[in-house]
Amino acid sequence: MNNSEQPEANVTNGLDDRPNATMFTVENLVNMARSGEIRIPHFQRDFRWQRQDVVRLFDSIVRGYPVGSLLLWRRPATAQLLKLGSLEIQAPDVSAARWVVDGQQRITSLASALIPEASRDPRFALAYNLRDQEFVPAPPEDEPLVIPLPVLFNLTRVLQWFQKFPETIEYIDRANNITQTLRQFQIPAYEVTQNDVKVLQDIFDRMNNYGKRLSRAEIFSALFADDEAIKDRLTFDKISEHLDEDLGFGTVDNDTILMAMLARRGPDVKREIRNEFGGKEGVPRGHQPGRAIIDFPDEARDTAYKLGETAMRRAIAFLQEEASVPHIGMLPYRHLLVVLTRLFAHHPNPSPRNIRLLRRWFWRAAVVGPEVFKGSTTGAIRFLVFAVKPDDLTGSIQELLRLVEYPETPTPDLRRFRSNEAATKTVLCAWWANMPRSLDDGNPFGRDDLSRVLLDRPTALDAVRYIVPRNTVPHEYRLWAANRALVPIMEATSASIEPLISQRPLKLSETAWRAALASHLISSEMANLIITGQTVEFLKARQTALQTQLTSFLERMCEWSFESTPPLTSLLVEDLAEEDGIA
Repeated sequence: MNNSEQPEANVTNGLDDRPNATMFTVENLVNMARSGEIRIPHFQRDFRWQRQDVVRLFDSIVRGYPVGSLLLWRRPATAQLLKLGSLEIQAPDVSAARWVVDGQQRITSLASALIPEASRDPRFALAYNLRDQEFVPAPPEDEPLVIPLPVLFNLTRVLQWFQKFPETIEYIDRANNITQTLRQFQIPAYEVTQNDVKVLQDIFDRMNNYGKRLSRAEIFSALFADDEAIKDRLTFDKISEHLDEDLGFGTVDNDTILMAMLARRGPDVKREIRNEFGGKEGVPRGHQPGRAIIDFPDEARDTAYKLGETAMRRAIAFLQEEASVPHIGMLPYRHLLVVLTRLFAHHPNPSPRNIRLLRRWFWRAAVVGPEVFKGSTTGAIRFLVFAVKPDDLTGSIQELLRLVEYPETPTPDLRRFRSNEAATKTVLCAWWANMPRSLDDGNPFGRDDLSRVLLDRPTALDAVRYIVPRNTVPHEYRLWAANRALVPIMEATSASIEPLISQRPLKLSETAWRAALASHLISSEMANLIITGQTVEFLKARQTALQTQLTSFLERMCEWSFESTPPLTSLLVEDLAEEDGIA
């Protein structure tokens, strides 16, 4: 399609019949999902909600708030292995299935959280805390007053729960009320009968796009969707899933995945995406006049997705193993992952020296930030991606280093701890490099611990605990990093770890306990300050220790005082080439 051409608007004759308005209880919807009566049309987006969105849905239901209406399309459906969120169903032939045109996220969340075999997925593994009257992540082991949603949704299982924990009998009426509310809550729905799929696509487009812009990744996915029903065909959501499941890196958002894939294929990540695959007949895509340079002009869509994921894996492995960035929630800037993806796509096996130089570049770029580039992040990603040349690894890394040569850049301010800010993410990476240990058993935390706690969270907030309760800290010190610790534990019952510091667990020797405290930059003297209630003195002492550790970490990673000499092998090759030229 030429740039001047516009796609023809879909012209439809409207619905064959007017929509039929009805009400479904949550119990109805869950039963229909379990039986395979509910289906997802191919033009629907993948499931996008995160755990907090699912929590909000259930919280709205128990409060009696409206949760919106559904639009369902009545038409036949063939037998298939159906995946609805984390729920897999061997669905039979259905003569009048209900295909979800609007309401996929809500129906998927209800079914996945309330059906036992689906609720193991961390996004849907929820429970209701009867004492605090709130929805919370399901604990790893049974807690009497924290009832998993699949139990709470079934009256018989609720009664069995209270028989198992008779000491909680005073809460049975509250549990029964929540059960009844969940089961009987009504959601309005419109049902249409229509043979022309274009009409339903038109409705879907109007409902989702009018007044709300799609993200660039969603537009790209829709443009090159083709037949996504093909088994094992990669999508951005599947790539994100693989990176999290295999590497424990967390959920990489689709827009970052799109930019990484575009960067691998060509340096201009802001290029026109509608013409990404395939050029004019007889003219290779990368050589069309006036078009962006594409390094892989004849590459098909599926190949691009597959090799893009491979390059992202290499980039993430570098971050985790070489740069002390274990999880995307601790990655200072996501555009740096895009640059690394391009580099590892074209240069998959850098030498140890180049790996060291690349780590040096990464942390210098993280500390300097994108503000030094014209246009901030947009300018940074443009300059940095263009610096990576497909046929010159040494030159690429040298140019990357030149672009971030600002040795006077100050270290992050420890007086402001915000988990969504790049400076704090840098601090967290420094803490991770110190190999934090459990204050309960003394064992070092691993990436798996982070992955389990953070799930799909965009920041590392859920892995951070206050050392002393926040409300006991004078206001001027409340944002200090000194009152935080990186303690990724699922079973945390309190945001504060003061009890773990105030008293050594019996199963830990004095030496092991001191080592665990030291891994969080807490000395025995600091622990005594907490025990004796000298909170401000503790914060000041630990802030000093944290500053020393952060400075040491960044000196080791950035290596500002070192010469960025290329690997010896590349220098020898250049010398030989010059001699050949002279001869």
